[in-house]
Parts: sequence; C-alpha cells; structure tokens
Amino acid sequence: MRSHGVLGALFAGIVLVPALAAAGVSVNINVGPPPPIVVAAAPPLIVVPGVPVVQYAPSLQVDLFFTGGRWYYWHGGHWFLGRSYQGPWTYVVVEQVPHAILTVPVRYYKIPPGHLKKMNEGPPGHGKGKGRGRD
Repeated sequence: MRSHGVLGALFAGIVLVPALAAAGVSVNINVGPPPPIVVAAAPPLIVVPGVPVVQYAPSLQVDLFFTGGRWYYWHGGHWFLGRSYQGPWTYVVVEQVPHAILTVPVRYYKIPPGHLKKMNEGPPGHGKGKGRGRD
C-alpha cells in the first residue's frame, strides 16, 4: 500500500513539474507615456545645488531633469526616461532612476514625487531627517 503512495507522488511530480515550468510568470505594468513637452527650443537648465551632476528645467511647468546624457521626466507618479527633452518617453521603475536624481531636494519639483514625500522629503533609504529635504 505504501509503495502505491510513493509511486503516485512520483508520477504526479513527473507530470506536474514540466507543466509548471512551462507556465512561467509574467508581470506587465501598463503605464502610458506622459504628455509631450512642447517648447520652441531646448529649455534652459540649471545645476541642482548640492547635486552637481543633475540639472533641472525651472522654466517648464513639468518636472524635467537631465543627467548622464539622459532626460528624466516625473509625471503622474511615475518616472520616464528620454534621449531628448521632447521624448519619446519610456517608463522606468524607480530602481532604474539614477541615485543622483532621487537625491534632488523636493523644492526643485513642481509636483514632488511620492517616494520623496513619504521619506520626510529626503532621498529613498535615508529615513526621517537624514535626507536632503528642503536644503
């Protein structure tokens, strides 16, 4: 009787394991692109004090930053990446946004990102009172 239980478990493993392996797991995040930035010429950029590798566009009504030859656009609770200030924009998870961008003080945003507001206005991972905040 005991051998039938072992054989049954072995058979189930032979049948189910390949089926589960073939099933796979997929997660899709469907975030539409932000509205286009329409300006006659490239916006003037200013270096963010305390974060010299990041520049921002204070004359625009959107949160647009530049670092490392790429543009980062904060819109609708999401980060977008572009090769130009006009896009095209590609959604990026916060973990793929350069750390320097995430350390920009909240006062340099038109609409501060939630990940900064939740951390007492400091960069992620620094906790209350340890971030750049409103320096």
